[in-house]
Amino acid sequence: MRILVPTSCLCPVLLCLCVLERSYGSGHHAISKLPGRNHSLTHSHNQTRGPNGETEVHHRPKRGWIWNQFFVLEEHIGPDAQYVGKLHSNSDKGDGSVRYILSGEGAGTIFIIDESTGDIHATKSLDREKKTHYVLHAQAIDRNTNKPLEPESEFIIKVQDINDNAPKFPDGPFDTSVAEMSEVGTSVFQVTATDADDPTYGNSARVVYSILQGQPYFSVDPKTGIIRTALAGMDREAREHYTVVIQAKDMAGQVGGLSGSTTVNITLTDVNDNPPNFPQKNYQLYVPESAQVGKPVGKIRATDEDLGINAEIKYSIMNSEGATTFSIHTDRDTREGIISLKKPLNFEKKKSYTLHIEAVNPHLDPRFSHLGPYKDTATLKITVGDVDEPPVFSMDHYILDVYENSPVGTEVGSVTAHDPDSKNSPIRYFIDRRNEDSYFSIEADSGMIRTTQVLDREKTPWHNLSVSASEVDNPSFLSHVPVTVQVLDKNDNPPEIPTDEDIIVCESIRPGQVIQTISAVDKDDFANGQHFSFSLPSWMPINPNFTLKDNGDSTASIVARRRRFSRLAQELYSLPIVVHDGGEPSLSGTSTLTLRVCPCQRGGRTKTCQSEAFLLSAGLSTGALIAILLCVLILLSIVILFITLRRSKKEPLIISEEDVRENVVTYDDEGGGEEDTEAFDITALRNPAAAEELKFRRDVRPDGQVQTRWRTCKLHTHKVQNGIRAHKLTRFEVTSTKQFHSEPHLMMHSYTKDTMSEI
Repeated sequence: MRILVPTSCLCPVLLCLCVLERSYGSGHHAISKLPGRNHSLTHSHNQTRGPNGETEVHHRPKRGWIWNQFFVLEEHIGPDAQYVGKLHSNSDKGDGSVRYILSGEGAGTIFIIDESTGDIHATKSLDREKKTHYVLHAQAIDRNTNKPLEPESEFIIKVQDINDNAPKFPDGPFDTSVAEMSEVGTSVFQVTATDADDPTYGNSARVVYSILQGQPYFSVDPKTGIIRTALAGMDREAREHYTVVIQAKDMAGQVGGLSGSTTVNITLTDVNDNPPNFPQKNYQLYVPESAQVGKPVGKIRATDEDLGINAEIKYSIMNSEGATTFSIHTDRDTREGIISLKKPLNFEKKKSYTLHIEAVNPHLDPRFSHLGPYKDTATLKITVGDVDEPPVFSMDHYILDVYENSPVGTEVGSVTAHDPDSKNSPIRYFIDRRNEDSYFSIEADSGMIRTTQVLDREKTPWHNLSVSASEVDNPSFLSHVPVTVQVLDKNDNPPEIPTDEDIIVCESIRPGQVIQTISAVDKDDFANGQHFSFSLPSWMPINPNFTLKDNGDSTASIVARRRRFSRLAQELYSLPIVVHDGGEPSLSGTSTLTLRVCPCQRGGRTKTCQSEAFLLSAGLSTGALIAILLCVLILLSIVILFITLRRSKKEPLIISEEDVRENVVTYDDEGGGEEDTEAFDITALRNPAAAEELKFRRDVRPDGQVQTRWRTCKLHTHKVQNGIRAHKLTRFEVTSTKQFHSEPHLMMHSYTKDTMSEI
């Protein structure tokens, strides 16, 4: 079977293929390979069945499908179905015995086939952008036997593209920017259009770009769609925004092609291509002389057409005359130059100032340095205004002095103030009484300060005043100045010796021994009261007990004149001492000291001196308290140890009732001899009262010589019925130490007569 394409080919290439196929298709069963086409030959065997059901194979030249792709135009519009092509089998002899069947995509709906002739038609208008091709299957069947004459063959119907889609810009419109003053050809933006037509067939999808609006400022590359600057020196300050319309046309821009357009909004960004500029070259400013230092007094502004950082301006005062008195800084928000005062103005001294102010761009772009210096200058003349000012004192702080005890009305000193204004009004003075007692007064016209009371340096050595001055013509303008008055010292206080504590005299003191070193105090200052001399009163008789030694260093030593004092005989002594100071004139005072006699330890340390009063006045140190506590603890330990020993001696000798062993207790007896038999009476062990009666007097010795120095007793304990114990005391005499040690089984222990009597 072969496929015949329609005679009306769509292009010259297809036309050639059609001619070649027709010329070769009318021959015998030969198969031609057409250029640019794919052919396949499928061999088959003709088989028939005999009467017996056997299959009989007829060998003949193998036939096959001659097939190729079909083409159908998209968007076909017409009353008749569009002819696609023809199927034809080599077995078809034109007698109608062959039936052609079509299956696959769109078979029976989009594509129909004439079963007798094999003609294929498209019944619907196709859209290549939705589906580019269809895969179908063709088969030739014998109408009589209903068996396939050829194996099923697959072929493709391609939808041939036509230019039915215009280019589109899916993301438009666009916003972009480019720096002002950019060079010609600077890339700004790239637009890309899409075309749904087949880019591999014809020029339907071949897009060409052109600019419809935006010339002569911008241009577009026809192939790439890159927008570039086309005009040099575009100035943002002259025009900032541009609207560019770009067109994309298919068919390579030929007549009849479809087109689409988009808008690109281009903004010129700022560069520092404009220097600062003062609108005028000369400015004037009025500043009153009362303006406060550090406060703004005026402002000046230079303009800059740039934006942001490119428009920042730094101001400075170029001449020294203006820079000494004034300063200038830039306000970040308004970009104005704020002028401030650095030091006070004085109309009487200087009535005007001239400032040369410069404005400079701190951020320069070297690409535009050729456009000129990015700075400008202006002249500012400042006129100082005359203001009625309060009086001005000649000093900021006055320090005066006056002697104490001076009579009332003594001159202390004067203050001086003047009117700084040109009219030079007279001044009046007065003292602010809010914080000062009325020790001083001031003359309203001259400013002379005098005392109103007698001053005492020892009571108040310094006085602080606040003096005010005002103009006679305008009392509301006041000036204040602090005045400090120092009260100078006079030697008007005699010295004295502190007598708060008694002086201790040891009972064991020796003649010539120093009892204590004393010193004096004086309320006067160093110049009049810090050198003292000491002596005993000359009007009193010589003291037999004590004398005084002046050490020459403003101290004196009290010295004992006799040996041994007795607190019981006389406890207290009085000693008057005269003290002279070194002032001019010299003053003296007499102080009476109290000396107390006390027992002392070695080295002169006080031991006891009216212990109750002494302890209360002197107090106890930490070391003394610790020593007392240690003594108390030691005593308590001794008492506890003694009680423990006494209790241990009174414990019974026999602890267990079941213990019937023989117990021997021995005691050391320092005398008594053999006649001393009552000391071992058993009743003494049973009844303590009876033992008291049997005690011997310790101060009476028995008659006769004692031959036995050591005596021992053996106490036997036997257990009887009903838990009653019987005791038997056996005495042994030991005449020598050897015998004492020769009988260890007796468990001997030394004892005394007194101990035995107590038992």
